[in-house]
Amino acid sequence: MPEHEHRDGSAASRPLRLGIAGPVGTGKSTLIATLCRQLADELELAVVTNDIYTDEDARMLRAAGVLPVERIRAVETGACPHTAIRDDVTANLIAVEDLERAFRPLDVVLVESGGDNLTATFSPALVDAQIFCIDVAGGGDVARKGGPGIERADLLVINKTDLAEHVDVDVARMITDASSVRSGLPTLALSRTDPTAVGDLCKWVHHLVAEHRRGEHTAVDPGPMAPHVHHG
Repeated sequence: MPEHEHRDGSAASRPLRLGIAGPVGTGKSTLIATLCRQLADELELAVVTNDIYTDEDARMLRAAGVLPVERIRAVETGACPHTAIRDDVTANLIAVEDLERAFRPLDVVLVESGGDNLTATFSPALVDAQIFCIDVAGGGDVARKGGPGIERADLLVINKTDLAEHVDVDVARMITDASSVRSGLPTLALSRTDPTAVGDLCKWVHHLVAEHRRGEHTAVDPGPMAPHVHHG
């Protein structure tokens, strides 16, 4: 694919493809809406959403007006969400490539997984980097339960921190638990109502985009399986 010029004058063979995964209800769609609102004036964006039998997430983002509606595509997976982001990425990859052709030059294509469990991660054949999203309402112990997304995604977001006091969760403890298993990878406590946290999220995306443009970012597969041993 030939190189093309981005808004800042840099060149890359294609846009960064950034996946957002995590359990149902952790705020993935709201996270994407927040990113689009904050970055649409700075980066050329498009979104692919995944639902099993509906296009509800795509309709929500279109109704919110975070991007022109034609830049938001829906994939109906018809199966467990991890199937379409890891086992057979064809439908998502077609949607991503269609957007890249239609709106060239894009800077970032955001791919939202349907809500799944703690084992759901993206294949590096589909995305260059991934955010794994958990939230305080899921319980303060979620971060220490681990799993490939929590342990090895490029960024772990602990979302909805504004609700922590209402569900008796210690956010600082969640961050400590997560950081202890992430081998130095970043963890971000996020509330969409906290401008500082939202700013930190946007800075992380900008940094990743810059690395991708320079050819310095390598996609790493978090893997579907936690470390284990066989006995006997």
